[in-house]
Amino acid sequence: MRRPWVIGVSGASGTPYAAAVLRALVDAGEAVDLVVSRAARLTILDETGLPFRDGRWRDDLAQWLGRDLATADVVHWAAGDLAAGPSSGSYPVRGMAVVPASTAACAGIAIGLSKDLLQRAAEVNLKERRPVVVVPRETPVTRSHLEHLIALYDAGAVVLPASPGFYGAGATASAAQLVDFVAGKVLDALGVEHTLFRRWAGELGAARAEGA
Repeated sequence: MRRPWVIGVSGASGTPYAAAVLRALVDAGEAVDLVVSRAARLTILDETGLPFRDGRWRDDLAQWLGRDLATADVVHWAAGDLAAGPSSGSYPVRGMAVVPASTAACAGIAIGLSKDLLQRAAEVNLKERRPVVVVPRETPVTRSHLEHLIALYDAGAVVLPASPGFYGAGATASAAQLVDFVAGKVLDALGVEHTLFRRWAGELGAARAEGA
């Protein structure tokens, strides 16, 4: 039985994080169900110059990820399709990541608003006690945002802010390395193996340099 990971992309700035997670899942041969919110389409266009259209989603996704998706197990569901597979708890999936997660998406999931398929799918996975990772990127945060993140945590979600670590590459880390760090932490939370960053091994960077 096919059991994909559901990846929800909301309208927060940070679409490179979504692309990195999607690329890693495709490269690992994982099945993916993709939901891109209406706001996220505008953010993708703004941050990459690329469109994301329902009618040409596979071509647009391939261009966005820089991958040939001819053999990839990826299914796209329109954000407005509340009768889609991921809207039901009986639809078999392994879990879900919302990356990036806007304040609106976090609020909607936390209170069970289900205004679109992204929010509904996340709520379904929470109620079914499947892994759910939420990646907020907003900063600074308001009290209401913190309260919604606490509600998500209490509901069983992993709240994983887009906060890259520097111990893998140091102060000279590229933007791509910092993005991959966050994407790798998302995959860790989902239990998917990857090689997106160098893991801490108990040695300081200076010690590594001296021993090189």
